[in-house]
Amino acid sequence: QVQLVESGGGLVQAGGSLRLSCAASGSIFKLKTMAWFRQASGKQRELVAEITRDGSTNYGDSVKGRFTISRDNAKNTVYLQMNSLKPEDTAVYYCSMRGPFNYWGQGTQVTVSS
Repeated sequence: QVQLVESGGGLVQAGGSLRLSCAASGSIFKLKTMAWFRQASGKQRELVAEITRDGSTNYGDSVKGRFTISRDNAKNTVYLQMNSLKPEDTAVYYCSMRGPFNYWGQGTQVTVSS
């Protein structure tokens, strides 16, 4: 059983930065694609960024050039560096381990004030 625990959310002003972390339990982290999703109130969950086990990355159009996903396999942790935050980035951010079965964290709230 894999557990994912997100941290680093909070309240920030527009233009500011936050770094989210997601720590995974177990020994399969280094083999898996990891992703960050977000869900704003009243909207569908959307992909923010993903990173494969070899470090290839993919980003949602709305965050390209502002957000950076990275991973530290020695720490079983994936990060999301968020810069130039906008009010429309306000959402609950979820970490996910991708595979035939997708694991999810509990989510962390990010609120960007204008």
